[in-house]
Amino acid sequence: MIGAHLLYADGASRGNPGPAAIGAVLYDPSGDVVAEVSEAIGVETNNVAEYRALIAGMEAALALGVGEVRVCLDSLLLVRQMRGEYRVKAPGLQPLFRKARALSNRFRAFSIEHVRREKNTVADGLANAALDA
Repeated sequence: MIGAHLLYADGASRGNPGPAAIGAVLYDPSGDVVAEVSEAIGVETNNVAEYRALIAGMEAALALGVGEVRVCLDSLLLVRQMRGEYRVKAPGLQPLFRKARALSNRFRAFSIEHVRREKNTVADGLANAALDA
């Protein structure tokens, strides 16, 4: 998607469940950072933290009036669930999945892709900074 904003999001949990946090960074089409999220979210599983990071990043993008977004996550599970390739079986993830899908439908254009962990270092750093604070 040419002209789309780029959203990287990541959740972190030290223990599963354990102390958890979220990180997200939104880049405009020219590559400038326009929003960051870094927040501790209490004791959660890693998958809950991943979904909460995705949701927070999409909410930040929508608050800025972003119409087209390309999301990059290092959680293959979430990417496949969001694409409808995997069912969301865990009862605790189902409401988060529904919220994420509803938010994704508010964009004119939305895509989601898996990236290697090394490509998601900024969002990971924001999540870990919130855990360390």
